Amino acid sequence: MKRILIANRGEVVLRVLRTAKEMGIETVVVYSEADKNMEYLGYADDRVQIGPAQPSQSYLNIEAIISAATTWKANAIHPGYGFLSENPALALRCEENAIAFIGPSSATLRTIGNKSRTKDVAKSLGIPTIPGSNGVVTDITHAMAIAREIGLPIMLKSLYGGGGRGMKVSYDENQLRSHFASVSSEANAAFGRPEVYMEHHISSPRHLEVQLLADEYGNIKVLGDRECSIQRRHQKIIEEAPIPNIEEHVRKSLWTWSKTIIEAIGLKGLGTVEFLMDQQGDIFFLEINGRLQVEHPVTEMVTGIDMVREQIMVTAGSRISPEVPNILGNAIECRLNAEDPTRNFMPTSGVVSRMNMPGGPGVRVDTHIFPGCDISPYYDPLIVKLIAHNGSRNGALKRMSRMLDETAIKGITTNKDLLIQLLKNKQFLEGNGDTSLVKKLLNK
Repeated sequence: MKRILIANRGEVVLRVLRTAKEMGIETVVVYSEADKNMEYLGYADDRVQIGPAQPSQSYLNIEAIISAATTWKANAIHPGYGFLSENPALALRCEENAIAFIGPSSATLRTIGNKSRTKDVAKSLGIPTIPGSNGVVTDITHAMAIAREIGLPIMLKSLYGGGGRGMKVSYDENQLRSHFASVSSEANAAFGRPEVYMEHHISSPRHLEVQLLADEYGNIKVLGDRECSIQRRHQKIIEEAPIPNIEEHVRKSLWTWSKTIIEAIGLKGLGTVEFLMDQQGDIFFLEINGRLQVEHPVTEMVTGIDMVREQIMVTAGSRISPEVPNILGNAIECRLNAEDPTRNFMPTSGVVSRMNMPGGPGVRVDTHIFPGCDISPYYDPLIVKLIAHNGSRNGALKRMSRMLDETAIKGITTNKDLLIQLLKNKQFLEGNGDTSLVKKLLNK
């Protein structure tokens, strides 16, 4: 693997560039018209513009990406996260053009991309799952029948969705009628597929996940677990490793279930198995993500493992050792977004006039922005990831509070004040955060 094309934008591009540089691998970065002035482009060996600002014509344009890889002689593509990172069509086009896709095969991506099908696999393996529809919900009449069978409230989801998009909760049948069409429409716009499925909605759950790495020889390595319960609009904003306030036999079950389903579907590369824990402590399988997670730095901090390097090595055919790494201390990640929490998290855009990032022991900052950087309205609002590591959870939380105090970004509105509030919240500090905490905090 001599030359990698990075098919993404923002901080994940810089993250992959750094590891590739250390491994002696050449890089090609694609970019849109809106991103032509990004500083990280200068760190790549080559860069190529693939389209205008609109994602559909640039970062989601499979043929443009394959053409760029072929023209610039890249023999591998790293998809980052979001955009095409879990799209089986891109993986298939790579396979057809003898380009290594740094991620699962197209067949595996088709399996885990279909949330209903993956849930069926989990159920067949004895892993607890959330009651819901068997496959696609064909129309509103079908949806009503299922809702009466499994009980309200209902979560409507895009069958091929992810990242919190294409999801709505219906608390009564009137809401279900209005939400069904809108979820299908949103799913089609975001993922190019309108299919919808349904699950019983679990109120205020904890969101837990297990990180794994698998090679082509059947070896599977557990890289620990994470808590990702602090979310707004179904998207994570604070993550930590390892999961706090959980009994060890529960952690062991999460690891065992995760290894079992990863082995059953034959995933190669990084895989994250996600679960929900309800208020009674019962756990249910949610989904599998076959890509690098936004929150991967907390796992890197507590294991000392470069997960991008492991992705590349496994894709290149390396064999991994299945031994679980030592988990050293605790790590917390806060996502700093260009958005306004007081206006329903409306994305904000503009030019960064000044910025100051924190430093010191146990501190990591992943960002692609710089003074003079133009924050575009076209893309995800994530601009900075702050990661704190310490020997204890309390120490990591105190360090993160100090990091947020030091952080300053002028010229745009961010969610910094909300993050500071969350880090002072009693429920969160006790390790009992859930997915409704942000909403409750803002509605006080």
